[in-house]
Amino acid sequence: MQADPTGGTTAAAIRGHVVTLTGDPFLEGSENVLVDEPDGLVLIEDGLITGVGPYPALRDRVPDGVEVAHHPGSLITAGFVDTHVHYVQTEIVAAFGAQLIDWLNTYTFVEEQRFADPAHAAAVATSFFDQLVLNGTTTALTFCATYPASVEAFFAEATRRNMRMIGGKVLMDRNAPDGLLDTAEQGARDSEELLRRWDGTGRNHYAITPRFAPTSTPEQLAAAGELWKSHPDAFVHTHVSENRGEISWVRSLFPERDGYLDVYDHYGLLGRRAVLAHGVHLTGQERRRCHDTGTAIAHCPTSNLFLGSGLFHVRQAKDPHHPVHVGLGTDIGAGTSFSLLNTMGEAYKVAELNSYPLDAVKAFHLATLGGAEALDLAGHIGSVAVGKEADLVVLDPRATALMAERSARAGSVQELMFVLAVLGDDRAVEATYVAGELAHSRDRTREIERTQP
Repeated sequence: MQADPTGGTTAAAIRGHVVTLTGDPFLEGSENVLVDEPDGLVLIEDGLITGVGPYPALRDRVPDGVEVAHHPGSLITAGFVDTHVHYVQTEIVAAFGAQLIDWLNTYTFVEEQRFADPAHAAAVATSFFDQLVLNGTTTALTFCATYPASVEAFFAEATRRNMRMIGGKVLMDRNAPDGLLDTAEQGARDSEELLRRWDGTGRNHYAITPRFAPTSTPEQLAAAGELWKSHPDAFVHTHVSENRGEISWVRSLFPERDGYLDVYDHYGLLGRRAVLAHGVHLTGQERRRCHDTGTAIAHCPTSNLFLGSGLFHVRQAKDPHHPVHVGLGTDIGAGTSFSLLNTMGEAYKVAELNSYPLDAVKAFHLATLGGAEALDLAGHIGSVAVGKEADLVVLDPRATALMAERSARAGSVQELMFVLAVLGDDRAVEATYVAGELAHSRDRTREIERTQP
């Protein structure tokens, strides 16, 4: 971004192979929503995209004094959107867990108690955001911990980096260690104070965040529902139907409800801007209820495979008769990679095991425009289009020797995208732009590493 020292308009221009989506390939067909501009130019002013199209047609619009950032041979697409992640679990990735509840008790609840310390929360927040931009992720919906200090650290770092982020304090008043528990009253009071402080400041959004039904009493879930009713522009973020044992536990705790999803429905926690992680074992009736209410699902394949939770049926979720908003989530730390490229590859494998070949356009949709739609933010992010915020990722299909060899044989842009989805990781992220500003440069990082003593 070329800054104006007088405080006027700032401008930038990025050239490369522009690939973006205009709609939902699950519903409209992959070939009908893909925009492919082999020699494209993206023009940016004050963090917003003002022009996208062929370089020869737009080059005369580049303002005087603005140097075009050229990425020959690389794909420019919308920044990745992570619809479910726990920043407070960054340091327990790859912690052995037999199953979900065992993993929570052995590692997660122990780790999250460290976030009562503001200094620790700030340090991990910095590391977490470093990983996001390294992997091309520009927006994430994030669990913090039960401690307000963990939320303060998260939003302070998001503000410093000018990233469009969503997070919230975990609400949890039972079935966890005493040091992590709040109460229905205190949890609601802390959440409202944090919401008023951070929601709408910069590019920040607040999420009302009951961990999941087993760790909140009916009183706490009711308070969360009332808080959302008072602040309908906020988000709701929780888990649902991840593990069969968890579902049985919910039934034992809420025997009066018709099922896991009905618990949230009863307390007013379904609707647009409600995002439920996993949904692996949702019934057809529950998926239809998600459709009817606009509730979104975060599909987290690396986590579901790591904990043996099951295989999410993306085809059923995207049934054209009652499609559900679906985005991809890394679910760090049960998830095993910050890379949404890696997560796309695992989503493909899960879909294949469900007899549904997931093509590259659909995979990229889940990580970009689909994620933005799941978060009700598609008016701001998710595609490379005029008026959208200039959150972009540049992907190098020659990042490794194997990728270069395979990409050289790609006969179409869809095949090139598939190579990135199956073989790509952070090494393929050549650059990440946040609101038009360069937030990560792989080659610059390598140069710094080479010059270190």
